[in-house]
Amino acid sequence: MDSEMHSLTIAGKIYRSRLLVGTGKYRDFAETRAAIDASGAQIVTVAIRRVNIGQNPGEPNLLDALPPSRFTILPNTAGCYTAEDAVRTLRLGRELLDGHALCKLEVLGDADNLFPNMPETLKAAEILVKDGFQVMVYCADDPIQAKMLEDIGCVAVMPLASLIGSGMGIVNPWNLRLIIDALKVPVLVDAGVGTASDAAEAMELGCDGVLMNTAIAHAKNPLLMASAMKKAVEAGREAFLAWRMARKYYSADPSSPTSGLIGS
Repeated sequence: MDSEMHSLTIAGKIYRSRLLVGTGKYRDFAETRAAIDASGAQIVTVAIRRVNIGQNPGEPNLLDALPPSRFTILPNTAGCYTAEDAVRTLRLGRELLDGHALCKLEVLGDADNLFPNMPETLKAAEILVKDGFQVMVYCADDPIQAKMLEDIGCVAVMPLASLIGSGMGIVNPWNLRLIIDALKVPVLVDAGVGTASDAAEAMELGCDGVLMNTAIAHAKNPLLMASAMKKAVEAGREAFLAWRMARKYYSADPSSPTSGLIGS
């Protein structure tokens, strides 16, 4: 039951962990690997434009620290602002990873808030799916556009909880619930998680997983935060499956029996 409870299926492959993590912003590759090990994550996302996975011979290669034999590498298009750039970047990533089809698409609309450009995202998703990619896609928390991405053939949608790197947590849980209820593919929160309670909240809402980077990498103790996030995702998933008690706003319910008391 425990493995079934925590396992996540994406594009037909089963993963033991529902926590996905990024590889940027750490002190060095050694800290990156240590934090990812502490998180228990199996899927790690890599910004092709910012991290060397073979495109720069002679430089330190992230794949030496995170071998594809041990982790599922998820190339992403961080830093892309057009569909054309995103498609080109992921084709490069596929070549560097020997035909690896799973990818994370993100097309940004603004350099300050890093909010997704949804028209360009939809355009890129359609091209990539037709080109044989298994597309996980960063998107706005818009249930209509999330459904459009599913209909295009994306294998997972990843609405932001709040702005990338903000640590603000989930600012609109109702939109997330609308997306979760409308889609059949996995829904994972991407961006905005700041601490363990944010991750637990996402899972309690019914999200299939959580992707994060800054919340771990910028913590004072990244390894400890990675461990906390692992536990939070697992606890949130269990709480979702347990189906919380009903809220009673205007009455109390004592936890101990009220009948058969001594002297009553």
